[in-house]
Order: sequence, then structure tokens, then C-alpha cells
Amino acid sequence: MPRVVVHVMPKPEILDPQGKAVAAALPRLGFEGISSVRQGKRFELEVEGEVTEEVLASLREAAATLLSNPVIEDVVAIEVDDAEDRA
Repeated sequence: MPRVVVHVMPKPEILDPQGKAVAAALPRLGFEGISSVRQGKRFELEVEGEVTEEVLASLREAAATLLSNPVIEDVVAIEVDDAEDRA
């Protein structure tokens, strides 16, 4: 079955305390050179049949109304995962 991946991120003007906590922890763990982190969400949707433009349009609507909170989040990407061998 084809898989569609939806990436949702907080809007730039929204504070991201989880991202700040991760950014603060990275240098303590020896990871240098990272100035900021924003944490988002990734949804993997398995689709029955072919992923057509109509299917993608429907998934964009679902992402905008259900998978994200449009007040504080943006849907930043919707992509078709063509990987044949998934573990």
C-alpha cells in the first residue's frame, strides 16, 4: 500500500518549549553547533489504491483540519513515500 507522510510544525511565532529543551540538552550530550530546534509531528498514512491528485487534495484537507491545529501549526509537507521495503 502506498504511504503518504504529512509533516506538521508549530507556526514560527509560536513558542516551542520542547524544541528549546532539546536544544539545551544537545550541548550537554556533546552535540555542538546546533543553534535552535523546533519539534513537530509526522503522520504516516497508508492509502488504499493509487495516490492520485484527488487523493492528495483530500489528504491536504484532512491535514489542515484534523492532523494539525491551524491556529498554532502549519502543514509544511505532504509527500508520497515510495519505499518498497519497509521494516
